Amino acid sequence: MLTGCGSTSSASHAPSTVASRAAEAVGDNPSESAKMVCAAEAQSDIAGSLGVTPTQVTSPTWTDRVYACDYVYPGGKIALSVKELASASATATYFEEMGSRLGKRPDPPQLGDGAFVTSDGSVVVRKDYKVLEVDISHLPMQFGDPPQDRSSVAVSVATTVMGCWVGA
Repeated sequence: MLTGCGSTSSASHAPSTVASRAAEAVGDNPSESAKMVCAAEAQSDIAGSLGVTPTQVTSPTWTDRVYACDYVYPGGKIALSVKELASASATATYFEEMGSRLGKRPDPPQLGDGAFVTSDGSVVVRKDYKVLEVDISHLPMQFGDPPQDRSSVAVSVATTVMGCWVGA
């Protein structure tokens, strides 16, 4: 059952296997778990994690199977996006291509089915047939209350989102 971060608790959203979750995730509309990243509860949880409330969360978009929104703050923004893919191999390929394109720092965070911090401090996480990107490239070098370095902010946001995806 889906819980947390703006989800609903409906039996229709409670698939029994990873394979059925993936089949539900790829379609004309974003999955419930993808929608969580921009939902009111996620906004509240992320604000609590960072100690800063956004002045705006942009209206989500759904293009090329990517659900995305921006968390806008007086000093910058965090862009969250979830790419939904059709298979484990497509997800792994997309995840690896992102790593090649964005760069990977050593010592990845232990999140989802795999994760890495990019050369600019953003975080990419793979879980089931989804890839989450927490892009912090438009934040100042120190952000939050108390201030944290950008990569710590990205890991904090990714950890918060992944906590919402438990059972998703």
